[in-house]
Amino acid sequence: MSGSVYKIIEVVGTSTESWEAAAQTAIDTASKSLKDLRVAEVIKLDMKIENGKVTAYRARVSLSFKYHS
Repeated sequence: MSGSVYKIIEVVGTSTESWEAAAQTAIDTASKSLKDLRVAEVIKLDMKIENGKVTAYRARVSLSFKYHS
């Protein structure tokens, strides 16, 4: 019987431009050290506010990647 095992982690990406850019930052950074990324799910979006203005967008992303033993 053969099958696959996947590990799931959460990362937070940030951007001063948009939530999409924040999510892309999370994936780009994670992909430098994690191999075989399979699925990314944005699970939470928020913003950093300073003096009543949005200064950063943040995306919490759940990533799954293939686990190799």
